[in-house]
Amino acid sequence: MDLQSEHFVCRRCGACCRAPGIVRLTDGDVDALAAALGLSPEAFVAEYAELAPGRSGLRLRGAPEAPCEFLAADGLCRVHAARPRQCREFPARWKRDDLDSVCLGMRSAQ
Repeated sequence: MDLQSEHFVCRRCGACCRAPGIVRLTDGDVDALAAALGLSPEAFVAEYAELAPGRSGLRLRGAPEAPCEFLAADGLCRVHAARPRQCREFPARWKRDDLDSVCLGMRSAQ
């Protein structure tokens, strides 16, 4: 984790959930999200996941430029307790050079 990430404080604004990109899923993410939604892992994958680029695993379904499927109208995550590892470890697991322009928490970390 870099220095900027160490000082990151989430503002719970949902901006990261609206930023373009994809959310990769681990097997543990699939299990946790399926349980949170009352689905089997297979049903979760069928409804909410698809192959990641290069067939390198699974990712949340949806257009990379669209907000996350689980972002509620109030800007909060509907599956926060079971959110994917990539989301839990924001900003460390996000590969973007412009995070500070997207996220208020990143701006305050500088």
